[in-house]
Order: sequence, then structure tokens, then C-alpha cells
Amino acid sequence: MEVSVYENPNTAMQTPDPDMKRFGKVALVHDYLIQDGGAERVLGELQKMFPDAPTYTLLYDRDHAQARNQKIIPSIMDSWPGARRFYQWYMPLMPMAVEHMDFSGYDMVISSSSSFAKGIIVPPETRHVCYCHTPTRFLWQERIGYINDLRQPRVLRLMLPPLLHRLRLWDRLAAERPSHLLTNSATSRERIRRYYNRDAHVIFPPVETDKIRVDGTPGKFWLAGGRLVGYKRFDLVVKAFAKLRLPLKIYGVGPEYRRLKALASPETEFLGYVTDEKKKELYSQAIGYLYPQIEDFGITAVEAMAAGKPVIAYGKGGGAETVVDGVTGKHIEGQSWEDIADAVVRFRADDFDTSKIRQRAEEFSEENFRRQFLRYLDFVT
Repeated sequence: MEVSVYENPNTAMQTPDPDMKRFGKVALVHDYLIQDGGAERVLGELQKMFPDAPTYTLLYDRDHAQARNQKIIPSIMDSWPGARRFYQWYMPLMPMAVEHMDFSGYDMVISSSSSFAKGIIVPPETRHVCYCHTPTRFLWQERIGYINDLRQPRVLRLMLPPLLHRLRLWDRLAAERPSHLLTNSATSRERIRRYYNRDAHVIFPPVETDKIRVDGTPGKFWLAGGRLVGYKRFDLVVKAFAKLRLPLKIYGVGPEYRRLKALASPETEFLGYVTDEKKKELYSQAIGYLYPQIEDFGITAVEAMAAGKPVIAYGKGGGAETVVDGVTGKHIEGQSWEDIADAVVRFRADDFDTSKIRQRAEEFSEENFRRQFLRYLDFVT
């Protein structure tokens, strides 16, 4: 079946680095382009590094995902009825769709994967480098919560375990296909070892630290934000501030929006979707940033630090790797609203040096990502 190829006329042409020709003909692959998040930022950097490389993806929603290069090639699934809007219902068929992609003639394929893209099948002579953001969440570390959190009839949720079991078998096999594995943190590396029995080289993802400025504005409110989904535990932040009755702003949209509003006190303001420029403004005006979740890495915490703001983070996962306890913020030991409230009450802005916070954030810059990624590619080719 012939697939659509989307040419993006609004993207400025970039002159390829002549030295990049040493890698031969390159293609990029991403799970699906239906939203913009941390994984899409990694893809965006790869597209800047390889501007001539087409990007293959399962689904491409031009209204909700920013296209960054000249050629987007969606899978056969993209033309199926309702696939972009109700993509969860098509998950059982996604392994077939990624295996249907044709990478004949490429010397190297670089996949950016949190789920299915790592399962592409490339010719024997083609090198496949996979930046695996995390083992597929809903199949492994969050498999129980994924089913429990579904707002679907009970009969449908009872049908899911055997289906997810079959997908888990495929996912484990798919993880063996890349020639080389990269990942975004020591946390993800350990998960890859546990679930896929493979090792991965850590390269922290890129953060646009050069676009965030420290202006020394005194903080007026506490800030948290991102996709409002259950595992990010914004409910703990909302409960803590409902008890403290202190000003809190939360940006972002998601399925938890209404539930969080119901838990909140009048001092908590929900901002909904905000632009990147508005988010930078919020960072500069905040007292500090609240990060209660366990993430693989956690870009928003680093963005807040780039603005010189300390971060109160749960001391596990990505937050433990990016936030330096006592220097760029504070680690809390428990994932509870009581721990968050205690940390906020004990917080003193004078305990933190803005310049040191900013310096730490710059370690995760786009420039560092590009340099380390190319160094790795040179090593394995």
C-alpha cells in the first residue's frame, strides 16, 4: 500500500553539515507525531542534525504536532478511520504497522522510541541506533495502573490483560532489534536492563537552556505543570497547597484536569495550555518549581533551573539525577502531600545560589546533546 509523504513548506531549509555525510544515507523514526513533549524535542534535535533525513512515524497529526523537517512519512495506519484521534484502540496493530515500514537503501536508521518505533525491521547491512526514552510504560512499569486508570466499561478492561501480554512479548523481542541502544538517564538504563536484558548508553536529552533567562524576579507563587496525567502526581501538589493555602499555578492539560480542580483551594490557579514563551515567564516569576513525579528524566525541572529557580523534587527517578539536593533544590523522601507541604514550609530562598542552579541546568543543553550524540555515532560506526 502506498503511504502519504508530507512535505513541510513552512520549515526553513537547513544546510547539511558536510561532515554528516560520513554516516551515509540516514532515516529517522518516531513512535507517533500527535503531540509535542520531551520525546518530540529529542526528535527535533535529530532532525536539525540530519536535515536531509526523512522522518517515519506511525501517525502524524499536523494540527497538534509541530513538523520540524522537510519530509514526514506516516505509516499505513495514518489513513485508517479515527486513527489519529483514537490511536489507543489501534495499539494491537501498531507492531504490524512499524514492521511494514521500508528502510531499503539506508545506511543508518535512528529511532526515537518510547513504545513501538524500536521494533522496525531494517536490512542486515543497515545500522539501527535507537534512543529508547523508556521501556514501554503501559506494558511494563505502569501496566497495572494503566488498566486501573482507564475510564472504560469494566468488561473492556477485563479483556486488556491478555492483549497486553501479547504486546509485551512483541515488545521484548522488538528491543533486541536495534544495533545500539541509547537512553535518557540512569533510571531508564536500569529499566532497560530489567525488562529488556540489554545495556544502554546514557545521553541526557536536550533542553533549550539558551532560550531561558535568569532575570532575578522575586517569586510570587509556586509552579508545577506538564501533561495532567495520573502518574505525574499533581494531585499531591494540589492537596498540599489546599492545606497550606499558598499561591500555586499549574499549567498544562490532560485527563486529570477536572479531578485536580475539584481538589484545589481558591489559591490554586489552573492555566491550561501555555505557550513556550508564557512558560518561560512563569518560571521567572515563580518562587520555585514542584516536581512530585517519577520521570525517566524530566525536562520541566531542568527548564525551571535554567531560570535560576530551585526545584522541590521527589528523590527518585530523573529528579534525583538532575536536581542536586541542597544546591539546586530539595529532594523529598516520600511521595506524599505531607512531604511536599513540609518542604514548602521549610523552604528558604536564601539557601540557594541562582548562578549555581543555572550552571547545573546548562549541563543539559542542546549543544551538549548534539556533541555527545555525534561522538557516540562516531564510536559505533
